[in-house]
Amino acid sequence: MEEFDGEPTVTWIPGVNSQKKQMCFDWGPGEMLVCETSFNKKVSEKPEMVAGCPFIHIIRKDIDVYSKILRKLFNESHGIFVGLQRIEEELTGKSRKAQLVRVSKNYRSVIRACMEEMHQFAVADKDSASGRQFSSQVSILSAMELIWNLCEILFIEVAPAGPLLLYLLDWVRLHVCEVDNLSADVLGSENPSKHESFWNLVTTLVLQGRLDEARQMLSKEADANPASAGMCRVLGDLMRTMPVLSPGNTQTLTELELRWQHWHEECERHLQDGTFASSPHLESLCKVLLGDDAALLEQKELLSNWYHFLVTRLLYSQPTVKPMDLHLYAQSSLDLFLGGESNPEPLDNILMAAFEFDIHQVIKECSIALSNWWFVAHLTDLLDHCKLLQSHNLYFGSNMREFLLLEYASGLFAHHSLWQLGVDYCDHCPELGRVSLELHIERIPLTTEQKALKVLRVCEQRQMTEQEPTRVGRAVDEARRRSINLAAPGSAAQLHLEATEKPLRSICKILAMKAVRNNRLGSALSWSIRAKDAAFATLVSDRFLRDYCERGCFSDLDLIDNLGPAMMLSDRLTFLGKYREFHRLYGEKRFVDAASLLLSLMTSQIAPRSFWMTLLTDALPLLEQKQVIFSAEQTYELLRCLEDLTSGRPLCGEPDAQQLQDDDIETTKVEMLRLALARNLARSIIKEGSLEGS
Repeated sequence: MEEFDGEPTVTWIPGVNSQKKQMCFDWGPGEMLVCETSFNKKVSEKPEMVAGCPFIHIIRKDIDVYSKILRKLFNESHGIFVGLQRIEEELTGKSRKAQLVRVSKNYRSVIRACMEEMHQFAVADKDSASGRQFSSQVSILSAMELIWNLCEILFIEVAPAGPLLLYLLDWVRLHVCEVDNLSADVLGSENPSKHESFWNLVTTLVLQGRLDEARQMLSKEADANPASAGMCRVLGDLMRTMPVLSPGNTQTLTELELRWQHWHEECERHLQDGTFASSPHLESLCKVLLGDDAALLEQKELLSNWYHFLVTRLLYSQPTVKPMDLHLYAQSSLDLFLGGESNPEPLDNILMAAFEFDIHQVIKECSIALSNWWFVAHLTDLLDHCKLLQSHNLYFGSNMREFLLLEYASGLFAHHSLWQLGVDYCDHCPELGRVSLELHIERIPLTTEQKALKVLRVCEQRQMTEQEPTRVGRAVDEARRRSINLAAPGSAAQLHLEATEKPLRSICKILAMKAVRNNRLGSALSWSIRAKDAAFATLVSDRFLRDYCERGCFSDLDLIDNLGPAMMLSDRLTFLGKYREFHRLYGEKRFVDAASLLLSLMTSQIAPRSFWMTLLTDALPLLEQKQVIFSAEQTYELLRCLEDLTSGRPLCGEPDAQQLQDDDIETTKVEMLRLALARNLARSIIKEGSLEGS
C-alpha cells in the first residue's frame, strides 16, 4: 500500500480570500500562478459585487535558487557532482572507498563554507528580517552538514566497532563547538580556576572525550587550590589511563574491552571509597567517567542535544559498540534525554533513521523537512555510487537517484543562469534525463541572443534537432493565410512556436520572430535559415524586398551575398539572393549577364508577380545603353511580361486622390517601358539583321 506522509502544509497568500472566492491557478515548470475568480465558493450564494484581489501571485517551489549565497553552494557542488560521474569507471576496491569518502568531505566543506558566509551576513544584519532569515538558513545548513557527516560515517566509511566511536566523537566535536568559545573566555581571565564557568568548561571537555584538555584545566585547579590537588591528580590519572582505541593502535577489540573493564572498576572503586567526597565537582566528573545515566542527565544543559548524550554515553559505557546495535542505544538515549517532555523534531527523526541504517527513510525525511532538493539529490547520488540503492526503484518508472536529481534540476531550470547546471544533471540521468532536458530547455526564456546561443549549443551538442510538429506548421500557414502578424506578441502562431516545437528549431524560430519584431531582418533571416523554416524565410525575404522598394537599397548585404546553398530553402529566398546577384553584376558593369539573370527571374516565375514592375523598371537602364544588351527574343519576352502585368490588373471602385496619383505614376512607368522596349526591339532587329547579312 502507498504510504501517506500526512496533510501538506498550507501556504497563505496575502490578500486572497480562499474561503469566499474560488481560486484559479496554472502550473509552470518552476512556479505556479494563482489568482481569485469572480465565482463564489458556494454555488447557492448569490454573486456579490465586491472588489476582489486584483493581483496574480507567483508561487515558486524552489526559492533557494534565488539566494546569492546558496547559488555558490549550487555552483561548487555541481563541479563535485560532475567530477564524481567522470571518475566512476576508474574506482575499484579500496581506492574506490577512499575516493568516495573524499568526495563526501568535499561536499561537506562546501556546505560549511556556505554556512560560515551566511553566518557572517546574519551577524552583520541581525536586527532586520533578512538577518533573521540568514540565521534560519544557517541552522538549516548546520543540520544538513550534521546529517551528511553521520551518513558519511555509517554508510560510506562503514566504520567497524572501535573506530566507529572515534568517528562519532569527531562528529559531535565538530557540531557542538560552543566549548571553544567557553574555553577562550575562561583561559583569558586572570584566574581561570575562579572563573564562574570553569567547572562547566571542564565538564563539557569530559563530555566530549577531550580528556587531555580537561586534565590541563584540572592542573590549574590543583595549583590554585592545594587542598584539592590530590583529588585532581587522581582524577587526572584516571583520565590519562582511560583505554582508547587510537587509529594507529594494533590492539584487538577483546584486549581493549579487558583494559577498559579494569579501568572502569578502578573508577568505581575510587567513587565508592569516597576519594572525591569533599569535592562535588570532581565526584560528578567521576560519575560521568563511569557512564552513569543519572549523572549524564544532570549535565543536560551542557550536552544540549540527545545525540551528544548518546555519544558520551557510549564513550563511557560501551566504547566498542557495534554498528548493528547503534539504533538501540540511540532510541534509549532519545527517550531518556527528552523524558516525555517533548516530541522528536524532524532532525531527530532523520538522525534516528540513520542510526537504524534505514537509508530510504533518511532520504524521505530529508525530502519532507528541507526546503529544496539539493541535499537529497547529491546525497542519494553519492550513496548510489556506494552501491547502496541498487534495489530501490520507484513505482512510477524511475529509480530514486534519477527522480531526485531531475527534481533538483527542474528547480535550477527556473533560474536565469543556473539552468546551465541543470543540463549536466539531466545528462547523467540515463533513463529519463534526455526527455526531461527537452521539456525544460524549450521553456527557458530567451531574453538575450547570447543566452539563446548557449541554449542552441546545448541542443547541438546533444543532437536535439527533431522535426517540428505538424500543428506548428498548420498554425504558421493559417496565420499567413489570414495575414496575421507572425511576430506580434501573443499571436497564435508565436504561442504555438514557443510551446510545441522541439528544442533546436523552436529556439531558432522564436529568435527569428523576436528579430522581426525588432526590425532586425538580417538576424531574423539568419535564424530562420538555421531553423530550416521555409515559411518564415519567405516571410523575412518579403520584408527585405518591401524595404528595398521603400528605400531603394538592401540592408545586411554581407548576409545576402553569402547565402550560398541556403538560398534554396524557399523560392522567395532564392529570388532574394538572385536579385541581389543581379545588382552586383550591374554594379560590375557585366550588363549582358545581369540582363540574362533579370529575364530568367521573370520567365521562371520565381519572382513574385507583385515585384514584376520593379524588375521591369530595373531593366530600363539596360534598355537605354548605347550597345544592345537584350536580344530581340529577350525583348519580346519582356514585352510579354509587361502585357501580362498590365492586362491582369483588377478593376477597383471609385478611386481616391492617392490612388489616382499612384495610377498616374504606374501609367507613366508603363509608357516609358513600352517606348524603351520598342526602341530596343528595333535596335536589336537591325543589329541581328546586320550580323546575318555579313
